[in-house]
Amino acid sequence: MGLVADAHRRFIFERRAKVLAEALAALLPSRTRVLDVGCGDGTIDRIIQSRRPDVEIQGVDVLVRASAQIPVTQFDGKNLPFDDGSFEYVMFIDVLHHVDDQSRLLAESSRVAKNGLIIKDHVCRGLLDRVILSFMDWVGNAPHGVRLPYNYLSQLQWNKLFHDSGLRPDTIRTDLELYPWPARIIFERNMHFVASLRKIAPDRSS
Repeated sequence: MGLVADAHRRFIFERRAKVLAEALAALLPSRTRVLDVGCGDGTIDRIIQSRRPDVEIQGVDVLVRASAQIPVTQFDGKNLPFDDGSFEYVMFIDVLHHVDDQSRLLAESSRVAKNGLIIKDHVCRGLLDRVILSFMDWVGNAPHGVRLPYNYLSQLQWNKLFHDSGLRPDTIRTDLELYPWPARIIFERNMHFVASLRKIAPDRSS
């Protein structure tokens, strides 16, 4: 496991963090306050802020790492310890597939966010996708003691989750190129997406 984790950090992690930071930074409006749920050590957040000094990011996680590069508050994985509308956006970076009740956490995030959510996650289209995603998840997270329930969703399941949570996608990108060639052939395959979602007011006409 040590050799695999070391290879992942040297050849995958740094590139992935930079590419994701660029994609996420492009989705954030000017002078935005963001809550990153499940922020880990905050590497991606630090890169975003280096490119977008107008963006303020605070983290929240069930495991607060000593190496955290942004301010991090601990939470129970269900209830965000912030008032309604405390942030313009709430962000999830490869976090929701670690959650059992995704709709509840999205509801909490919508409560805390004034404008909307930014989500990076996966689309699982079948058994092969599930095997590849599970392997990537294990390599990237098992060394840090992160819980791994492997709760990957299909595109139809994501669409329903967003709809039921009162969220509407404004922007969805799948052409991220997170991995170097030829690893991209195996580990990309349009399984990754970044989405900007805005909150939709509930229909009170009925």
